[in-house]
Amino acid sequence: MTLPFHFQFAAGAVAGVSEILCMYPLDVAKTRLMLQVGKGGSEQYKSILDVFKRIIKEEGPTRLYRGILPPIMVEAPKRAIKFAANDTYGPMYKKLFNKTELTQPLAIMTGVTAGITEALIVATPELVKIRLQAKENAGRYSGTMDCVRKIYAEEGVKAFANGLEATIWRHALWNGGYFGSIFGIKKMLPKAESKKGELALNFVAGAIGGTIGTTLNTPPDVVKTRIQNHNPAKGPAPYTTFLAGARTIAREEGVRALYKGYVPKVLRLGPGGGILLVVYDQVTTYMRKNLM
Repeated sequence: MTLPFHFQFAAGAVAGVSEILCMYPLDVAKTRLMLQVGKGGSEQYKSILDVFKRIIKEEGPTRLYRGILPPIMVEAPKRAIKFAANDTYGPMYKKLFNKTELTQPLAIMTGVTAGITEALIVATPELVKIRLQAKENAGRYSGTMDCVRKIYAEEGVKAFANGLEATIWRHALWNGGYFGSIFGIKKMLPKAESKKGELALNFVAGAIGGTIGTTLNTPPDVVKTRIQNHNPAKGPAPYTTFLAGARTIAREEGVRALYKGYVPKVLRLGPGGGILLVVYDQVTTYMRKNLM
């Protein structure tokens, strides 16, 4: 039974906030690693454990949750749109292509379209979050609203759209990989014979899907993160789009630089994808039983 949009929205919101509260410190570590330009240096972080150790030692443990307010504020609509748009576009594509069942190509198309929709919502809060997480901005902003005010005063309203194109790439690739692979993985795994087995299956499928999505979308995430953290006071941005940024980074730092921050990112979004799917499934099951 298809749930009404507002139920899908609420279930996605619960799933998203649950995931971010569990996994946010890994997002801070990911951002710090992605913003490191060059191939090494004594001041650069060496690993995810080095990031955690140095943040706690040099800045205090609360810095591991620095910048959490913007993603918390947008997480509800972001994750809600991810699942609700996916559940909405699926039937639309089936009707458009005269299919009675969802196929692998349609699952990928559905995920990509849901990702583009999601990106339009999250680009600006992502920019604010990146500015707050960046080590170089530690003393520059006192909090979320101070960050918003200073970006507007110093860079103008257009600055809030910086990195939008790269954000679209990031979310289209992640959602296409996530929902497209889940479709195939669930067909490959043995059918669950109990509710506990179904939970385990959903977690495994979600974790694998999250890992595949993360592998696909890390390069645009690196580019997006650097675009959004650029301070125009330092001069013109070296690039403003994903493909131009990817070429520049690969040429100057090597192709591996496009996967900076991959380990904390996959550690977050692999299990995080499982958490999302399990919580969303549990909440929607409850809604169908008790609210429909």
